[in-house]
Amino acid sequence: MLDHCSISHKGGVVLWSRSFTPTAAQAVSNPATSPVNSLIRDVLIEGRSGEDKYEKDGYAIRWTFVNELELIFVVAYQRILQLTYVEDLLTAIKALFVKLFEPFLATFVASLHALNNKSARASLLQTWDFSKAFEGWDKVFDKVLRGLETKAAQVGGLKLGLRVTSRSPITPPSDETATEPTNAPDAPLDEEQIARNVQALKNRLRGKGRRRGVGRVESGSGRDSLPPSDTDTPSKKKIKPKNQRKWGYEAPTEDDMASLDFSTDKPAAGSAAASLDLTSLVDQASLGTRGQDGLYEVKDWEFTRDKDGASDFVARTLAAQQQQQETQAAKSSGSLGALGSIFARLTGSKVLTDNDLKSVLEGMKQHLMKKNVAMDIADKICEGVGEGLVGKKVGGFQTINTTVRQALSTSLTRILTPGTSTDLLLSIRTKLSAPLPSTQQRLPYSIVFVGVNGVGKSTNLSKVCFWLIQNGFKVLIAACDTFRSGAVEQLRVHVRNLGMLDVSGPDGKGGVELFERGYGKDAAGIAKEAITYAKDHDFDVVLIDTAGRMQDNEPLMRALAKLVATNSPDKIIFVGEALVGNEAVDQLSKFDRALRDFSSISGATGRGRGIDGMLVTKWDTVGAALSMTYVTGQPILFVGCGQTYTDLRQLRVSNVVQALLSD
Repeated sequence: MLDHCSISHKGGVVLWSRSFTPTAAQAVSNPATSPVNSLIRDVLIEGRSGEDKYEKDGYAIRWTFVNELELIFVVAYQRILQLTYVEDLLTAIKALFVKLFEPFLATFVASLHALNNKSARASLLQTWDFSKAFEGWDKVFDKVLRGLETKAAQVGGLKLGLRVTSRSPITPPSDETATEPTNAPDAPLDEEQIARNVQALKNRLRGKGRRRGVGRVESGSGRDSLPPSDTDTPSKKKIKPKNQRKWGYEAPTEDDMASLDFSTDKPAAGSAAASLDLTSLVDQASLGTRGQDGLYEVKDWEFTRDKDGASDFVARTLAAQQQQQETQAAKSSGSLGALGSIFARLTGSKVLTDNDLKSVLEGMKQHLMKKNVAMDIADKICEGVGEGLVGKKVGGFQTINTTVRQALSTSLTRILTPGTSTDLLLSIRTKLSAPLPSTQQRLPYSIVFVGVNGVGKSTNLSKVCFWLIQNGFKVLIAACDTFRSGAVEQLRVHVRNLGMLDVSGPDGKGGVELFERGYGKDAAGIAKEAITYAKDHDFDVVLIDTAGRMQDNEPLMRALAKLVATNSPDKIIFVGEALVGNEAVDQLSKFDRALRDFSSISGATGRGRGIDGMLVTKWDTVGAALSMTYVTGQPILFVGCGQTYTDLRQLRVSNVVQALLSD
């Protein structure tokens, strides 16, 4: 059963709508809870129209376009229902609505385009009576809907009947085990078959005797008997505990232990500082800039433009398609056909169809996949671009080239443009400067770094820490990776290096400390203790390092969700690799879904927390940025591009779009 159906203009004018349940009518009447508004806000505006279905607040929403008339057809129903006729319904009502009311719709769209003033458009809309213009559409819609629902019910009943009749009759089991031969009574038995049946009977009798605990079962001939029972077999040997490994024949001395200990500083601090090359920790060429306000900003990632320009693959695909069409036209019989083809190319004025865009969209998809964009994401982006171009009227070859290039650039820009602020410094300063009651103590700004194994969470956490110290923040690093060997020691080395670099903000403030409780402890408890310690000792920011885990490991994902629900961090940053391709979509979507589901169960408020932003490491290709942003809609805060503390970059949407379109 449907919940809601509507037909709207892309400018926001609702031409016709109907709600089938009171709950749906109430939801649609409220702009904040309307599924149609959510579709426009989260999918259409952000360029995600290539998706097959959109889910929001228990609703599944499907849609289709009529680009030449700028119409949007939307159907919403309960997500748990499997309505197989929704696609057929959208196709049918789109065709019928356009066929019945195309003159009126064309006049309406032309009148809207003729007015550029919003107030003039609003006054014009008041003069249109849509209920009178679309009189009789309700009956047509009801007839189509009833026909599709009846057809779907008949198909479902037919499938159910086939499943029932195809079942074999169930016979009750016999009281005795199968001791009779399987051959029919009147079938002749040879000696070999009789011998096999006798042997099978003996084997089954042995099985019955063993199950009942009988030690020995005699057969009719007395020659076959069971082997000794389990009590007769010798008992299993006890496994001896593993001896500790001994290095040599004697216990190591203190000098031996000191020579093997690489996790702590040498007794002489001066010699350690001298032996450590501090220049290798900071790349002077990668240092950011400090503005007039004293804030230290990391460098922007810059795209090196090719001399040939961008999006040449679009021009090449269109040129190949045009050459193929000219070859076919030259082979056609008669001079009028060739002359007509030349005339059509000269005059332009062509309405784009699916066939015109098929080769272009395929070339666009292959190009995006070469840029390491996930295949599913490339499919959806190209499908969304195609839906926006079908039905548009364009000119010749150059006009088509410009139109396709501009449509793809616009779609990529919409996807990559963040819907939330990416200014992390502003968020931190806003929380630290917000007024509080005199009885309440200020909490530090907390950031949790999550991700799969080996992507560089600890290394890039230290880069973010370097950036925060440069801006005068006092940072506490919480070592909540209590599973991986060497994780605490790695953070200890980073804290030591950052302390030896002697970096600070413009006012001389800043600093870093490590909060650790060793291994094998509860990560959520350590994070809570670290935040309390930071609050009592006036730390500004707490960076929480977590253990890497695979997105399919439910127990570990529940433990991570417990950490999030217990401590309510201000930011949850997913750290992912830029080289994983299709795996980026699986990792990020499952991390986000698991955190939302499990944190809502563990938390007291019942609200789930998802990924708030991404940090992409091993930045060598731009495709992962598009895939990750498309999946969550959250921004990429930083990208890591090296091993020093200054190898951190910010992304500009224009640079990423140019890199995606370039060859």
